[in-house]
Amino acid sequence: LLPRHCWHAASAATYLMTALRKSLVALVAVALLGGCFRPFNVRSFPSAQLLFVAGKAQYDEEKWGNAITAFERLTFDLPTRDTLLPLAHWYLGHARRNNEERLLAAQSFNRLAEQFPNDTLAEQAMFMAARSNREMWRRPSLDPQYAILAQAQFRLVMGVFPDSPYADSSLAGLAELEEWFASKDFETGMHYVRRRAYDSAILYFRDVVTNYPNTDKARQAMLQMVRVYRLPALDYQEDAKELCSALRAGFPTDAEVLKACQLPTADSTAVVGR
Repeated sequence: LLPRHCWHAASAATYLMTALRKSLVALVAVALLGGCFRPFNVRSFPSAQLLFVAGKAQYDEEKWGNAITAFERLTFDLPTRDTLLPLAHWYLGHARRNNEERLLAAQSFNRLAEQFPNDTLAEQAMFMAARSNREMWRRPSLDPQYAILAQAQFRLVMGVFPDSPYADSSLAGLAELEEWFASKDFETGMHYVRRRAYDSAILYFRDVVTNYPNTDKARQAMLQMVRVYRLPALDYQEDAKELCSALRAGFPTDAEVLKACQLPTADSTAVVGR
């Protein structure tokens, strides 16, 4: 039976039905009767098992807020040895991730991996924690705090689970992060070039080459160093020549390298010597 206030709502909807078109009546009835259904309440379930089933149902229906409420409560209430506890962390992490709560999702996955390292979900949870932290770093110019954490977690997946199906994905994640770290330092170097603080620019470009030698930004940093070395304000011609030798050896067919480090022709040498 419906509670008393719900009967009032139904009566009101019936009354309106005589005056409004059916399409409008349906909307009014939904609005009036909507308050008759109780919100999702974790205290309504007498056992953790029933709450888990209800939380999973909310998860399957993509009601992320309700799923988060259910699984979060389970992570507090379930005993440490309960087999549902790793699954509660697992679904909590995914529900938070689907709800655009990347930081909290990473924390949930990380707890699963740390508290249950021998669980079958541990390696994937560690990978998902890394991915969630990686996604917190939206642009290379921003603070890389979460990217540094993601980098450590990707390496952990590869170190702890070398045969994991997520090892290759972790390696790809590390490569992408390196490109972004390199981009961050490279853009800082370019910032100093624009401000004509050339010595500071060179320091950042060198860091890119030293710390991220396998990225494309390392090649770009070397090219920028050649250009800076040749500026009249510095005129480091010998340094530019040495760097060009390294560039030609490393990138013998690269168009930008060939253009920036082109060797003088016999004709041009003759002209210079006159």
